[in-house]
Amino acid sequence: MTKVLDHGHVELYNHCANDLSVVNSARISFDQRRESISDKDIGLINYLMKNRHGTPFEHNMFTFDVKAPIFVVREWQRHRIGSYNEMSGRYTELPAQWYIPKPENVRARVGKPGAYSYVPLQSMDDTGAAELFCNELDASCTISYSRYKTALDDGIAPEQARLFLHVNHYTHFFWTVNARSLMNFLNLRTDATAQWEIRQFAYAVEYCFEVLMPQTHKAWLANNRVAP
Repeated sequence: MTKVLDHGHVELYNHCANDLSVVNSARISFDQRRESISDKDIGLINYLMKNRHGTPFEHNMFTFDVKAPIFVVREWQRHRIGSYNEMSGRYTELPAQWYIPKPENVRARVGKPGAYSYVPLQSMDDTGAAELFCNELDASCTISYSRYKTALDDGIAPEQARLFLHVNHYTHFFWTVNARSLMNFLNLRTDATAQWEIRQFAYAVEYCFEVLMPQTHKAWLANNRVAP
C-alpha cells in the first residue's frame, strides 16, 4: 500500500497481469504460446507498442483499492474504460477525513482560457494567504462534519446528511482496469498539466504497473508514454 496525500492510499488489491500475457495474446494469432519470456518476445512487445497494435495489451487485469478525495475521484471516473465500485455515503457513515493541502501546494491560476497554468501561491504572495486558506478550509470542514454528525443523530437520512460535506472529503473505491486503459490513464494523469493531487495517485498506480509488467512499461516509455 502506498500512502498518498494526507489520508489517501493506493493498494494493488488483485491482479492477473504480466508481460507474458501480452506476448501470448499476440502469438495466439499463429496458434502459439510461450511459457517464459525471451528477448524475441521483448522485441515483440516493443513492436506492438510502437505500431499501436493495442488489443494484446488488454488481456490482463489490475484491481486497485483507492482512497482519495471526492474531487480527485470525479476526475478519475472520467476514464470510463474500467470498472468502479465506490463506498456509498447513503449506507455508510463517512469518516472524519478530508484533504487539506500543504501551504506550498496551494496554487494560483494564471493565463487565459484554454492556456491556464498553475503556480504556487507562496511564490506570488507573501501575505500568508496560502496558510490562511489551509487553516480556514480545515475549520470549515470541521464545522461541516459536525453538522453532518448532528444531522445523522437527529434521524436525517445519510443520503441527505452528507450534503453538508465538501468535495475534499475522502471516499474509497475499487478500480479494475487492463494495461491498455491503464496506460491511457497514466499518460493523461501524470502529465504536467494534470491536477497535482491526481498526479500523486497516478504515480502510485504507475509503480504497480512497472513492477508487474516491466517490459511493457519500458516499451511504453520508449513510445513517449502513449497508449497503443
